[in-house]
Amino acid sequence: MSRCALFWKGSNVNKKSYTIHSNSLNRDMNLLSYGEKGLPVLAFPCQDSLCDNWEVFGMPDELSDFIESGQIRLFCVDTVDRESWSDVNGDNEHRANVQESYFHFVVDELVPFIMSVSEDDRLPLATGFSLGGGHAGIVFFRRPDLFSGVLTCSACFNAAHFWGGWSNSVIYDNSPLVFLENMPEDHPYIALYNTKKIILCAGQGFWERECQRTTRLMGELLPRKGIEAWVDLWGEESDHDWPWWKKQIRYFLPYFLEG
Repeated sequence: MSRCALFWKGSNVNKKSYTIHSNSLNRDMNLLSYGEKGLPVLAFPCQDSLCDNWEVFGMPDELSDFIESGQIRLFCVDTVDRESWSDVNGDNEHRANVQESYFHFVVDELVPFIMSVSEDDRLPLATGFSLGGGHAGIVFFRRPDLFSGVLTCSACFNAAHFWGGWSNSVIYDNSPLVFLENMPEDHPYIALYNTKKIILCAGQGFWERECQRTTRLMGELLPRKGIEAWVDLWGEESDHDWPWWKKQIRYFLPYFLEG
């Protein structure tokens, strides 16, 4: 069950707040939307953050021209990262299971809800920065049938990095760098990926080491699998921080709005 909690007109963008009860997580999850119409853009927050993360750092204002012109409608959702990716002293299997429940919340509950309130019949674009980009990569590469494309900035594509090298079948399923390597060449997802738009970006500045390493490896892996993607490594001045993510999303977003 879901409901619209409230809505208002901000200084730059129309904003609505929703509460969605997740059966997968057995809790209420919050969702903010900005704009009224356009390509639905599902934005995942940075690590440990909630649905207001993008607003706190000024991203809806940064994208206000895209939002106000009706080119995109931005949807920002809560995470449960503190119980999964970040709980380094917790039980590894429990942490992994929480992440898997979050994945099912997104694909089984959140995406259908977004489509039900969207005035646009296009599938959502999945995006995010840092761990938010990791979430975007996971949901897209596991369920490309539910998304029109993916844009990741400063993402890590191997979940085992957050579990201290520990892994099981759930961690495997949440590690695109790993499961794509083992995907058969005749898997139907290969052809499906090539009907989508895929951009993976990372900088090479401060705090980008693991992100640029796994993004670079994805850039080597995807062509070997016959998957078309734009993998773009920015320079050493490009840090793991919001000023650069704002530049990157503005640079890449028009590509997803073409045709």
